[in-house]
Amino acid sequence: MEKEFANRSVPLLVLKLGVPSMLAQFFNILYSIVDRIFIGNMAEGGDIALAGIGICAPAVTAVTAFAAMVGIGGASCMSISMGRGDRALAKKSISNAFFMLILISAAVTAAVLVLKRPLLYLLGCSDVMYPYASAYLTVYICGTPAALLCLGMNQFILAQGYAGKGMAAVVIGALCNVALDPILIYRLNMGIAGAAAATVISQTLGACFVLFTLRDKNMPVPLRFCGIDTGVIKRMLIIGAMPFFITILDNLMLILLNMQLRRYGGASGDVYLTCAAVVQSFTVLINCPGQGITNGCGTLFGFHYGAGMYKRLMRIFICVFLLCASYISILFAIAQICPEPFVRLFAKDGYIVSRSCVFISRYTLGILGVAVQFAFVDGLTAMGKIGCAMPLSLFRKGVYVLLVIVMPLILPLEAIFYVGAVSDIIGSVFTFSVFYLFISKRLKKEMLSAQ
Repeated sequence: MEKEFANRSVPLLVLKLGVPSMLAQFFNILYSIVDRIFIGNMAEGGDIALAGIGICAPAVTAVTAFAAMVGIGGASCMSISMGRGDRALAKKSISNAFFMLILISAAVTAAVLVLKRPLLYLLGCSDVMYPYASAYLTVYICGTPAALLCLGMNQFILAQGYAGKGMAAVVIGALCNVALDPILIYRLNMGIAGAAAATVISQTLGACFVLFTLRDKNMPVPLRFCGIDTGVIKRMLIIGAMPFFITILDNLMLILLNMQLRRYGGASGDVYLTCAAVVQSFTVLINCPGQGITNGCGTLFGFHYGAGMYKRLMRIFICVFLLCASYISILFAIAQICPEPFVRLFAKDGYIVSRSCVFISRYTLGILGVAVQFAFVDGLTAMGKIGCAMPLSLFRKGVYVLLVIVMPLILPLEAIFYVGAVSDIIGSVFTFSVFYLFISKRLKKEMLSAQ
């Protein structure tokens, strides 16, 4: 594997690792999108139930942020170690990541179950929505161990260059979810709880596949218990803190948006929240596969940084950006030209459909800027350069939060759906400028002096 990473064409490596990981994340989001489609088309209460799932979305994503923290942090440590030829440290990384995921999943499950009611109301839940949101979150959170192991440990399959197997783990779960949703929701009359149960069962199958794959003796760095190493755990969590806090902040941004829609929406508050759930479903189609590309290529960033290959590293940044931009351009065109077929998967009410189409178009006007964030911020994170990556990401999020707070005070409420576009454009210009003018020069000096 090390010889292939060091000598093979950079564009081919990016395609080999990035495309399967992108497709894997595309299938992964079927968990949430398929749930929303079936729930939104329920004969009774579909619109309110859909809004209830939208309310749960930040909590669900926050839970999976722990998988990103341990998985991306641990996989980055392993990739950097392999680039430096330290296979013993690479083995400790995967072993300690497994231990941390088990520990965290138990703590998170208990905490969410205890704090469920105040948490949902904090997220903007109404009394009408609460029975739906509560039923969904209760069942879903019981599957936290499977979710964290599937998502977190799959990063170690990707980091070893097995993007196809990483994709297979996600596809297995996604197809299972698609098959189980109509059975549990409609035939067994479980409603919104059935959607959550289908997701939990599917994630359990995915987790089993991931663990069996990592236990295979033919893996370059198989999963074996190597003892608890606090130094490895500390390094893993330092690197993983970046994707963790970014995911949490992204959720806080959605929570703030929902709170503003609730606060200023008046009698139409539930309608706006339903539309927001549809908009968020579309942006997930953009963000998750885009992040899949950077997750799949994370091992390339870490390996080449660890090996001191500066020129190849810069080519990786460029190729990852181009791949992300190519994918996002397709979704941008759909959002601007024909979003209605997508919206009608979730909603039947004509007014909700028409407003959701308008809001998707507004929210995604600057979405191409996200490709810059993915390539440069996630690439720096995979290299362990948290001090460089964090300010770039926080700047864009700060712009978003400021606009969400200020816009309803000076403009009609529906203008709030422009915040995504404006923050994406400003954030991407800032990120590229800082990387080109300062960070790339610092990396060159550091890596060349280390040789």
